[in-house]
Amino acid sequence: MDWFENLHPAIQALIATTFTWGITALGALIVCFFKEMNRKVLDTVLGFSAGVMIAASFWSLLSPSLELSKELGYIEWLLPTIGFVSGGIFVLLSDKFLDKVLRSKRSMSKASLKRSILLVSAITIHNIPEGMAIGVAFGGIASGIPGMTVIGAVMLAVGIGIQNLPEGAAVSLPLRSEGFSKGKAFMIGQASALVEPISAVIGVLLVVSIRSMLPFLLSFAAGAMIIVVARELLPESVKENKNLSTLGVVCGFVLMMILDVALG
Repeated sequence: MDWFENLHPAIQALIATTFTWGITALGALIVCFFKEMNRKVLDTVLGFSAGVMIAASFWSLLSPSLELSKELGYIEWLLPTIGFVSGGIFVLLSDKFLDKVLRSKRSMSKASLKRSILLVSAITIHNIPEGMAIGVAFGGIASGIPGMTVIGAVMLAVGIGIQNLPEGAAVSLPLRSEGFSKGKAFMIGQASALVEPISAVIGVLLVVSIRSMLPFLLSFAAGAMIIVVARELLPESVKENKNLSTLGVVCGFVLMMILDVALG
């Protein structure tokens, strides 16, 4: 682990988001072997990812944001609050804008194909704040922010990566059902996560260069993550297997808490 800790934060974030992209590609590869994912497994995985991401959003992003805001002499809660709300609004407006644009394309006559394209675009857009959250986490460590740890940043990436597995399948499988070849469905599925490494590097550069805005950036990433969990992961995971999803959330949250607090 020492070799990883000695790398530049941009390289650390790039490696971490290459992992999250790879998991997305693995999920998209399911289209070559199966027609659909086992629903119980999917709901448990989604719940586990939600638990990890909720815990990481607090301990790896929001809590350090509050501590740094106080250290910089700001009103302790002000910038973190503005950032958290802004991150959530960013995700909501992005989804709303995307939905409006795609639904205005009258050339797409098949409703099911339109839904598939909307899904691909929506997943791609919400991967942007996820990648940025990872970048901000690693950049915050290099900036010496209290409470920011390598294990916390790594676990944040792991949590995002795990939930990217069903996302990759969620993109490739519907495209396959619309008549796309297995190869094309896979390529589009894995490409939906290519924005994560790019946004991660941007997040690192912002954190390293603008320390005075770190409380805002950290909480912005936390807000975006929580909205993704509340809007995408939890509603989808509790549709059919509420108990398995809930168990997954608890396990994911506890694991992240132990690793980030006890070992970090």
